[in-house]
Amino acid sequence: MKLAIVGGGSTYTPELIDGFARYRDILPLEEVALVDPDPRRLELVGGMVRRMLARAGHPARVVTTSDVREGVTGADAVLIQLRVGGQDARHADETWPHEVGCIGQETTGPGGFAKALRTVPVVLRIADEVRAHAAPGAWIIDFTNPVGIVTRALLQAGHRAVGLCNVAIGFQRRFAAMLGVDPDEVALGHVGLNHLTWERSVSVAGRDILPELLRDRLGDLADDVHASPSLLTQLGVVPSYYLRYFYAHDLVLAEQLAEPSRAEAVRAIENELLTMYADPSVDQKPEALERRGGAFYSEAAIELLAAIRGADAPARVVNLRNGGVLPFLPDDHVIEVPARYVDGVFVAEPVAALDDDIRGLVSTVAGYERLALDAAVQGGRDRVVRAMRAHPLVLQHDRAERLTDLLLHENRGFLEWAR
Repeated sequence: MKLAIVGGGSTYTPELIDGFARYRDILPLEEVALVDPDPRRLELVGGMVRRMLARAGHPARVVTTSDVREGVTGADAVLIQLRVGGQDARHADETWPHEVGCIGQETTGPGGFAKALRTVPVVLRIADEVRAHAAPGAWIIDFTNPVGIVTRALLQAGHRAVGLCNVAIGFQRRFAAMLGVDPDEVALGHVGLNHLTWERSVSVAGRDILPELLRDRLGDLADDVHASPSLLTQLGVVPSYYLRYFYAHDLVLAEQLAEPSRAEAVRAIENELLTMYADPSVDQKPEALERRGGAFYSEAAIELLAAIRGADAPARVVNLRNGGVLPFLPDDHVIEVPARYVDGVFVAEPVAALDDDIRGLVSTVAGYERLALDAAVQGGRDRVVRAMRAHPLVLQHDRAERLTDLLLHENRGFLEWAR
């Protein structure tokens, strides 16, 4: 199997490689192509990857290239993990919304919208190269945020794609640790849109133990997702960490105004990691990588790739076409739920009806996502204003106008139609 990783110069990549080395029996890789426009990162990460595989005795050949076509040619699967604009653009996404009283976040709210506008056109160009030059039937696995919008862009353009996020597998691993069981024994009732999800059940051996966890471990669960215990008690479910941007917007905004941006912290961690990757004696995943984010990323990717390759696997949480699973959303919208790989396609597990408050928020954000994708594909200030106004963290027209002006100013170097 040949795997191409577009964005292979990311400091995340050794996390992936560590998993590939540990699970080589599940996923028999013969070649890994790292594709990245940054020659320095490509050299440092590529060297680290080769040393890690050599230490593990893994036979896979490692190819590094800045040419997307070269990297994806003949690939059986292509994993896309891009950050268009790097940490500088992320820092902007996390700060300019503050001028209008909104949170700054790289995947949610106005900042997440800016990232979608920068990212969708780039990913679609890469996907066209995959369609033309990868192996027949090759899958695109999108780990690029905002995953839901990017995955829908790929599917809308007719690509063979599925979206992947590490939130669900992180919950699965943490619940398993709480319960003292193997992670594969834990099945989640995970539902929603990417970065807008709730765990409605936690089943072990077919029995839902979430009510017991909410009773006996309420404080731990609330701390884990940075939410109040009373919120979890009222909901009767566990929201993802990203729901705090909605449930506690003003508190989060106050925290952000008092602290450096996450981009600044990540930039420092990345510099530390790249220094380590440059050391020829380093051939294991550094502990510092845990502070970078992306916990369990490699396990999630390996499970997905193994399922695509035909391994017998339980349902895994992915981003895929709705197709009636959530009947209040259009069929072509992208949702995040457990699904199985059956006869060459991902098939979502049935989902019970959502409570009114959750359904309402999902519907509203889905409406914004559809308008955001239209703006990303078609361009135009009016489309940006309309999508911005539709986001539940914005809503007010004057605020949407001001946020749009800030977005277009900060991203004029990325959006050809806005120059």
